[in-house]
Amino acid sequence: MTLAAPPVPSLDSADDIALADRLKAGHDQIISELHKLIVGQEAVIELVLLSLMTGGNSLIVGVPGLAKTLLISTISKVLDLKFSRIQFTPDLMPSDITGTEIIQDDPDTGRRHMVFTPGPIFGNIILADEINRTPPKTQSALLEAMQEHRVTVQGKTYTLDEPFFVFATQNPIELEGTYALPEAQLDRFMFEIIMDYLSENDEVDVVQQTTSLRNLAFKHAISGADIVAFQRLVRRVPVADAVARYAVNIARWSRPGPKAPDFVKKWVSYGASVRAPQHLILGGKARALMHGRYNVSFDDIRVLAKPVLRHRVLRNFHAESERITTDQIVDKLLEAVPMPKSGM
Repeated sequence: MTLAAPPVPSLDSADDIALADRLKAGHDQIISELHKLIVGQEAVIELVLLSLMTGGNSLIVGVPGLAKTLLISTISKVLDLKFSRIQFTPDLMPSDITGTEIIQDDPDTGRRHMVFTPGPIFGNIILADEINRTPPKTQSALLEAMQEHRVTVQGKTYTLDEPFFVFATQNPIELEGTYALPEAQLDRFMFEIIMDYLSENDEVDVVQQTTSLRNLAFKHAISGADIVAFQRLVRRVPVADAVARYAVNIARWSRPGPKAPDFVKKWVSYGASVRAPQHLILGGKARALMHGRYNVSFDDIRVLAKPVLRHRVLRNFHAESERITTDQIVDKLLEAVPMPKSGM
């Protein structure tokens, strides 16, 4: 059952309504095109599309062989956007990501001069594969581009083309030789998306499809310019004060302190930052439009609570020793936090 939000003014411009309808239609067509190649994973696809519609960056966690790379590269084909895959390794340097200046001879004058050679970060959709396999200095080069949408090389700043997204992957079963992302860097990702095994029937479909000849062609449902317009539209979606307060309270109740729930005091070292309610609301706005609504509901916030909070709530030793997961803590938060009434 969907939990309805208190009534708020909807998008009132005819142009906004038309653009919202185009977003909904484009969202449906993208999913249809993706399913020509991608089997199942509906929840993962929705979160990836929410990242695109909001301009957010997301972390995708899953064991090898679940089509993480295939999903992101296929989305770039459907949208006709430039895709770059960066394989993170222990010897990867920041310049391998951002690019570097090299000396070239000018054939006309015979003189040498410095020329900037862009790195793979100069794309629209970037897949940072196994980001935790490279040292923090190189991780930071990527995270700067994520945050600022620009890179600085030899004192010169280069702006990245829009739209620009980073999807970083982590392998949860190989820890040797990895560099865990600090919590402050994890906080810059909008979602942590868990990609799990398919159902038996879906896995049979994958085996059948991938062991036969296929000649796929994708229709370009929407363009990069459309994505940028959708991102601006998402930010104009109204949110009732009660819904915003609910998102804020979920984050606030996750932080240990005198007024925190007992289970938070017992299991949590650090709670979610202010980026959590920001991303809950922004994701809720995009989710509302993708489902054909013009305002955010409490249900939008609840659905997005786990992907927004699971990498922001830091468990303590007691939680780890009792094998309490972050998702279980979020479930208890959703049970504990009351939904404010309109006008509070």
